[in-house]
Amino acid sequence: MQHSDTEIELKMLMEAIYMKYSYDFRDYTGASQKRRVLHALKEMECDSISALQARIIHQPAAFSQLLQYLTIPVTSMFRDPGYFAGLREHVVPVLRTYPSLKIWVAGCSTGEEVYSMAILLKEEGLLDRSMIYATDINPQSLDKARQGVFPLEAMREYTENYQAAGGARSFSEYYTAAYNAALFDRSLCDNVTFADHSLATDAVFAETHLISCRNVMIYFKKKLQERAFGLFHESLCHRGFLGLGSKESIDFSAYAPCFEPVLKRERLFRKR
Repeated sequence: MQHSDTEIELKMLMEAIYMKYSYDFRDYTGASQKRRVLHALKEMECDSISALQARIIHQPAAFSQLLQYLTIPVTSMFRDPGYFAGLREHVVPVLRTYPSLKIWVAGCSTGEEVYSMAILLKEEGLLDRSMIYATDINPQSLDKARQGVFPLEAMREYTENYQAAGGARSFSEYYTAAYNAALFDRSLCDNVTFADHSLATDAVFAETHLISCRNVMIYFKKKLQERAFGLFHESLCHRGFLGLGSKESIDFSAYAPCFEPVLKRERLFRKR
């Protein structure tokens, strides 16, 4: 099978990133990866993917810059409100039965999902006994998540999502507005640990009751999806819950028999 020059260069770039920085993008889907790299070429003023490769090998700062394009965060608070409504109705009653909880938000990006989860747990009286692990491969995204500062103009959309997800209070109670930004209540993160973790290369680090990994797997090829499902299966406690993104499914995975649907449309599953 003949590969195009671009495909060869892309493959070599991903190999170089893995060898030099231990970030493994080799099993990410080709189309979105290619789109992101070509966008980075323009922004970073490189003539070719090979030139970009040479730069990132010799300049760690250039790799940090490229990482922002390879892991473009597309996220919002209470995204797909039906998912959070489903958590409230079907998962929370089970979580209540545990004396303490561990929750893993995998691929947390800039933190919108983490704050949404913390707000939901707070309203259900579970935040104080929960430990939330929020992980991502992008250190800049994690820093942003730690700060808990989001654009004020997004609050209207987030408020609508929150209400549609069954929010019990006035959403504005959770943040302070200043300088076109919304700073979220620091206490929401008292029990959150933000950590660098890759689903491609790292191992399981905790036994968890709920894993929420949404809109991450769509960027993975089959082999990497299987690795991630393996990690989730290993990490979840007996009868733990797994939440996926709206375009993701476990149906065609080797791990499908290990999970049963709780809410199929909302992509909520439970370990058998």
